[in-house]
This record gives sequence, structure tokens and C-alpha cells, in this order.
Amino acid sequence: MEHEFHTRVYYEDTDLAGIVYYANYLKFIERARSTMVREAGIDQNAMKDGEGLVFAVRHVDATYLKPAKLDDELRIATKLQQSSGAKLLFDQDVFRGKELLFSSKITVICMNAAGRVIRLPAEIRAQLAL
Repeated sequence: MEHEFHTRVYYEDTDLAGIVYYANYLKFIERARSTMVREAGIDQNAMKDGEGLVFAVRHVDATYLKPAKLDDELRIATKLQQSSGAKLLFDQDVFRGKELLFSSKITVICMNAAGRVIRLPAEIRAQLAL
């Protein structure tokens, strides 16, 4: 499953040098993943309220290649690489035009209300359709 998300760099995203503050790339890719999941038909609020299940990031491997700057239009490419048991593995890249600025590998887990890692329900795996 692949998805594209577009956003622009605003003043609040930058540091004193006028480049995107490193932690904000994590916000950009989170928005892209959340949008991908929503567009796949998964309502995370209903998942939490109905079954007590939530997604949580377990691991981030991030590589910063080039800086994004104020007013840049960014494209976040998200690809679900693997779904197994209780986890989802994503590749997420941030581009300005065709130029790769940031690359990441994200491990997301499914947890219950008690904070225990649990197997992804079959209907969620089906909606993500790997």
C-alpha cells in the first residue's frame, strides 16, 4: 500500500536558521501516516472507543539528507512494507519536488487499553491490504 501526502513548510516549522527543525519531520510523517490510515477506512477514534485499541510508534530510523526551508512544498511518500502480527512497518520519505530530503523506517504496533501489544485485528489487516 502506498500513499502521498502534501504539506507546506510554515514559519512555525523552522528554526532560527530558517530551515525545518529536525523534530518537525516526525510530525510531517505522522500526519501522512494518519491520513493514509484514515483513507484506508480505519477510524482510529472508533477503534479506541469500541475495542480499546490504538496504534503506537515503537521504533524510528530517520536519515536527514537535505534541509527543507520556509514555504517549501513537501511531498511525503508513505509505503506500508509489511504487516505481521501486531506490527506495521512503513517506509516514509519527504521530498521537495524530486529531491529527497528525509528518509525513515517506522515500526508501528497495536496496543490495547492496558498498554499490551496485541495482534492486529483481521479487518484492519484487510483494510490495509498488503
